[in-house]
Amino acid sequence: MPQHSPFDLAEGDPFGPHNLPYGVFTTADEPQRRRIGVRFGSYLLDVHALAEATGSAHAAVLAAPTLNPLLAAGRPVWTAVRAELTSALTDPAARATVEPLLLPLADVTLHLPYEVADYVDFYASEHHASNVGQIFRPNSDPLTPNWKHLPIGYHGRAGTIVVSGTPVPRPSGQRKAPADAAPTFGPSQRLDIEAEMAFVVGTPSEPGKPVPLGAFADHVFGVSLLNDWSARDIQAWEYVPLGPFLGKSFATSVSAWVTPLDALAHARTAPPARDFPLLPYLDDSDAAEPDGFDIRLEVALNGHVISRPPFSAMYWTAAQQLAHMTVNGATLRTGDVFASGTISGPNPEERGCLLELTWSGRDPVELPTGKRAFLEDGDEVTITAWAPGPDGVRIGLGEVTGQITAAG
Repeated sequence: MPQHSPFDLAEGDPFGPHNLPYGVFTTADEPQRRRIGVRFGSYLLDVHALAEATGSAHAAVLAAPTLNPLLAAGRPVWTAVRAELTSALTDPAARATVEPLLLPLADVTLHLPYEVADYVDFYASEHHASNVGQIFRPNSDPLTPNWKHLPIGYHGRAGTIVVSGTPVPRPSGQRKAPADAAPTFGPSQRLDIEAEMAFVVGTPSEPGKPVPLGAFADHVFGVSLLNDWSARDIQAWEYVPLGPFLGKSFATSVSAWVTPLDALAHARTAPPARDFPLLPYLDDSDAAEPDGFDIRLEVALNGHVISRPPFSAMYWTAAQQLAHMTVNGATLRTGDVFASGTISGPNPEERGCLLELTWSGRDPVELPTGKRAFLEDGDEVTITAWAPGPDGVRIGLGEVTGQITAAG
């Protein structure tokens, strides 16, 4: 075996054959040709080239410049393709075929791996919702009356979902502080992050037919990390009575990698105990397997870790979000993305946005380069995560990074 073979993975590499997240890439010699790949250690496997070399029955869907045809093919194809890739990367007899198709990650450019159809963002963390309620409604119940009866969400802007590494210009808009006599216009002064998980829909649904809890895995292909950038001052002035709009629609960053649901089989966990009875379409008390996911996030601002939110603490599961999103007959489309909402845990160091971490700017976070209440131009935010995998290994979720640039 060559000394620096791509197959020489470090022990416990979070991107080993137990993971295999999908992405879309180009190379310097073919910058216009987008191809599907899977990550393997610090390399990327050209999936279509492998399918052609091995005579795979799935070569056609893997020849596309996005993941959408594979997403639309459905779970039997997802499972079969994953089995082929796992076999190719673990069978010593296949190495002569596979090794020339493994490209160093440093030599490729990653792109948004799917065409986004629709985008929905939820508000599923009780800890986050309670903190935000205490900040904005200190003399009232922090949770709205409907919060524990249904997963609250809003329809976001699909066209401004961008891949990790894309610069994020500071948005401008109307702002009005409580003491101001009238609104003003200008760059946001309270620019924030929200650490979230995104769920990518593969198989569409039929009009008028809700997707039940048990059909979650038939429709959802995989997960990615997501940063829902938020201009809190713009949001605060506009959100009554219809909710978020320009304060969030300027950019939403997602990872370049989509981790298949099958890779997270060992990360399934029970959600927190519910203290309200749920209507039948949301009641997961008799689910065949736990609907929560044990995913550990880490948020770094300019290279300094400021939070470690636990996804396992989310009150509403992704399966419940999907069921609620379609219960009125709304259809799913291939490439739909729905996000968890800000992930926050019960402890101060587990809060998933600066609004909570700084308590609306009152208690700035300490960085080696100075304090931050909200984001400044030039700040870079990176969210990473891992989940438990088989035999004690970790499943790595590809990072999502964005740097704030000055308003245009």
